[in-house]
Amino acid sequence: MLHETSPLAVLIFATFVLGVIGLSFWLGRKKQSAQEYYAAHGQVHWFVNGIAFAGDYLSAASFLGICGMIAFSGYDGFLYSIGFLAGWVVALFVIAEPIKALGRFTFADALDAKFNSRGIKLAVAVSTLVVSVFYLIPQMVGAGSLITPLLGLPHAVGVVLVGVAVTLIVVTAGMVSTTWVQFIKGSLLVFFCGVLTILILGRGLQVNAGRPGIENLAAQVKTIRPDGTVLIDGVPQTQDHDLRPVGTLLRLPERYAGKTSTGPLHPLEYLAALEDSTIVTWSAKRHIDEQGTHVTYSPVERTGAEVLTPGGFFKGLSTGRLADRLDFASLMLALFCGTASLPHILIRYYTVKDAAAARKSTVVGIAAIGVFYVLTLYLGLGAMTSGALDPTDTNMAAPLLAKSFSTTLFAIISAIAFTTVLGTVSGLIMAGSGAVAHDLVENVCGVRMTDHEKVRCGKIAAVALGVIAMALGILFKSFNVSFLVGWAFNIAASANLPALVMLLFWPRTTKQGIVAAVTAGMLSSLTWILLSADTFEKVYGLSRDLSPMPFSQPGLVTIPLGFAVLVGVSLLTPSPASASR
Repeated sequence: MLHETSPLAVLIFATFVLGVIGLSFWLGRKKQSAQEYYAAHGQVHWFVNGIAFAGDYLSAASFLGICGMIAFSGYDGFLYSIGFLAGWVVALFVIAEPIKALGRFTFADALDAKFNSRGIKLAVAVSTLVVSVFYLIPQMVGAGSLITPLLGLPHAVGVVLVGVAVTLIVVTAGMVSTTWVQFIKGSLLVFFCGVLTILILGRGLQVNAGRPGIENLAAQVKTIRPDGTVLIDGVPQTQDHDLRPVGTLLRLPERYAGKTSTGPLHPLEYLAALEDSTIVTWSAKRHIDEQGTHVTYSPVERTGAEVLTPGGFFKGLSTGRLADRLDFASLMLALFCGTASLPHILIRYYTVKDAAAARKSTVVGIAAIGVFYVLTLYLGLGAMTSGALDPTDTNMAAPLLAKSFSTTLFAIISAIAFTTVLGTVSGLIMAGSGAVAHDLVENVCGVRMTDHEKVRCGKIAAVALGVIAMALGILFKSFNVSFLVGWAFNIAASANLPALVMLLFWPRTTKQGIVAAVTAGMLSSLTWILLSADTFEKVYGLSRDLSPMPFSQPGLVTIPLGFAVLVGVSLLTPSPASASR
């Protein structure tokens, strides 16, 4: 069975998680100043910060979501990796050094450094909270997905577990513990994904990997009703091993005729062998009837060449429809622009001592992240052909791939994936708590606080954000986490990037322009997402045809809108130079 709990897996998992929490308590054992709580006193070494960048950025979407998308959709899932990595070019050459010079604790500090405007602080703080909440959703969904096969507990319990754990991490030692958690999980994630890739190449491609009789299984269609009943070809099932359809490799290339395995392969040989093979993957289709929404999983026999060709998931690459093409272009633009706009990434620049350290830590982060994203291609394809897929939960492709090798490796990968969630969520909650305590309470509302009170206010905000994250993680249970992260990137790029870029490179930028751009970008992208066809179908349970939006990803419209609003409002208001006279 795919979801069978192992005592060894539970032990390894508990060791990882309790070790991380214990480290946080140890680091937080002494009294903290606000500078230490929110920015680790600006004394983190650039190499540690670079790996922490990777640990912060390589979230559940990067590990669980992308691997799952490649496993079910082929090459298109790898385009997320390319988009995520490309965004760091903007961070390195545009953002890294200037952002370090402008701020102290939060992103609002940077945008408001020249103006001392309550309006900027309010708009940017709200934007930070909205982006952080939208980014928190996929992390919590990923956590819940891990708990079911690992510990045999419901999805909601997994969400609550990560919520409690990450709240403890943030509350105990703030940015210091967050940094070290991210450093440890970033290092472990890249290393063990490398190990898993070596094992994939060593095993090569195997015919009918996983369960015997896969040819018969591949002819079956599975339906999950709203009440959880599973039907195979219309017949209700009671055995757990019948509830989970799996994909596998059906035929090897002719050069391996008479063999059931290719044997060990080099990276390029693996791709070449897969290209000439035949694979059964699974497609999911939602149906709405009088009983509610149900999902049908159907086998799809595809050649390896089709799997490695763009267009399996992003229809804009294959259908030729203008709306589909715009949707894909909009997503890629958001991924490219969103990285340098994410508040939890930007605040990490305040943890190093100077601009040179900020630049070097960015280079280290890019190197670690780049290596990882190359590995995701092999992890996803390895999961596709492993015979251990669970189409009812695309986020579990990588952990179940590890389980096809050994329970111990499954436990380690699951524990690392869980600490991946912890690291990213702790960064997001740090950004959100800083926005509440430093930006909203102190700077907007004018509440004067001592150093101790700033820290306490941040911890209270962290607890509140943790509770919100738990609720949303349960609500969005069935979503692929990479898909959800696309929303956060769209909002971040639309709301934050225009203001940040224009402030750095256009002297005519005014405080009114910044406020207008942040507000317009945030509201327009959020409204577009809520009215998109994807949201109508997957959140509201309505027909996609009811959506008024021409395509689902808003960045292609809302990012330029943010720039246009900033320029227009800045030209209509007094320049900073004249306003200061």
